[in-house]
Amino acid sequence: MHPPATEAIVSLPGWVAEVVDWNRAYATDEDRMGLAIELSRQNVLREGGGPFGAIVVERDSGRLVSVGVNSVVRLANCTLHGEMVAFMLAQRRLGSFTLAGPEMPVHELVTSCEPCAMCLGATLWSGVRRLVYGAGRDDASRIDFDEGPVFAESYRYLEARGIEISGGVLRREAVPVLELYRQRNGPVYNG
Repeated sequence: MHPPATEAIVSLPGWVAEVVDWNRAYATDEDRMGLAIELSRQNVLREGGGPFGAIVVERDSGRLVSVGVNSVVRLANCTLHGEMVAFMLAQRRLGSFTLAGPEMPVHELVTSCEPCAMCLGATLWSGVRRLVYGAGRDDASRIDFDEGPVFAESYRYLEARGIEISGGVLRREAVPVLELYRQRNGPVYNG
C-alpha cells in the first residue's frame, strides 16, 4: 500500500517549450486553435497522453496566458484533461481562482476537442467568457472516449451565464489527431 499523498503536482511536459511561442499574439480563432491542435498532436506523437490540447488566451490582445495538454496517464490523475491543466496553470500564473477577476482582461478557453462534462463544468467556474472548440463530441466518441453527461441544455446554461460558445473551428485539422491517437493505440482511460 502506498503512503498517503500530501500534494499533487500539475506540470507540462518539457517539450511544450519547443512548441509554444509565449511572445506571440494569437489574434484569431484560427491562430489560437492551431496552437491547441498542435499541442494535442505533439502530445500524441511524444506519447505524453490523450489527444487533447487547450489554451487560455486574453480575448482582445491575443496574449497567451497558459496551455494545457492531457496529462491523465502521465501524471496518474483522472482530472488532468488539457482544459483542466490550462485552467490550473492560468489561475496559478495570475494568482487568482477566477479568470474574471477585477481589472482582468476577458479570457477565452480554446480547446482542440469539445469538452467533456468535467471540463465543461470547470469552464463555468473558471471565469472565461468564451469557449472555442475544434473536434466535436461525436469525433471523440469514434475513438471510444466517453465525454459524459453533456447535453444541449448544458450549453444553454453556459450561454445564459454569459459564456459564448463557438464549435467546429478548424475541425478538419483537429479530427485527424484523434485518428492518429487511435492508430498509435493510445490508451482510452475513461469509461
